Amino acid sequence: MRTESKKPRAQRRAVANAPHHRRRKFLSAPLSDELKAKYGLRSLPVRKGDTVKVMRGDFSGIEGKVIGVDRERARILVEGITRESVSGEAKNVPIHASKVMITSLDLSDKWRAEALSARAGAGA
Repeated sequence: MRTESKKPRAQRRAVANAPHHRRRKFLSAPLSDELKAKYGLRSLPVRKGDTVKVMRGDFSGIEGKVIGVDRERARILVEGITRESVSGEAKNVPIHASKVMITSLDLSDKWRAEALSARAGAGA
């Protein structure tokens, strides 16, 4: 995110106060080696429906489908990654997008498919 200041405090404030349409890019994750080779891109914003593999933390190595994206808290929810709450029910554990790797993309949205091909063409 570009701000006018170089100060770390101002940079952190700009990220914390960013509007939702800009927060989307903060939720980008690296692509797997196969997807990198196929599209010529290093990373993409994570979307509901993508399949990701957790690379860091307590749940590292687990692969699952993204069931939700929380832009407010800058976290994603992955299918199968849960923790038992105090009341005993299973709650989804929010994970930061930088700690996952996208292994397959949900291209059911024609606009995303077109944007992906446009970006891939521009990067090559």
